Amino acid sequence: MRIRSVRLDELPALQDIERAAGQCFRDIGMPEIAEDEPLPLGELARYHHAGLAWVATDDADAPIAYLIADRVDGNLHVEQVSVHPDSARRGVGRLLLDHLAAHAGNAGVPALTLTTFTQVPWNAPYYRRCGFELMDDNRLPPGLRRIREREAAHGLDRWPRACMRREL
Repeated sequence: MRIRSVRLDELPALQDIERAAGQCFRDIGMPEIAEDEPLPLGELARYHHAGLAWVATDDADAPIAYLIADRVDGNLHVEQVSVHPDSARRGVGRLLLDHLAAHAGNAGVPALTLTTFTQVPWNAPYYRRCGFELMDDNRLPPGLRRIREREAAHGLDRWPRACMRREL
């Protein structure tokens, strides 16, 4: 398995990966998440142009997972990490997170952050195993507070959510 920067012609594949990965939410009573459309191609291209989009690829160099990140509050914020179900449970997501951590560390960034569902096994409990810790919602920096407000406006707070941080 290889991790590399995403190519522009692969952006539709990222959408396909996210749609496929999202279907597992249907099985746990969160069909709205499964039906939520991935980011539009133009938005994904913004991550590519910023140098903050990576894919994990199979032996044929085809994407099987991806991660996109933003700069938020002086840290790198995991906007999305998705693994195609055919490649799940093989450590692919962790490899992408570790790749981002190495990238951030080389750039002198102090931490990674993300927002996630707290009661979904492959969300907060998984990220805790990857070195992330829950943050106090009452002490969020401004950028994370704005992200959480947008998520709430999008209806994501229907299920318990939280911010998490991984010190580098």
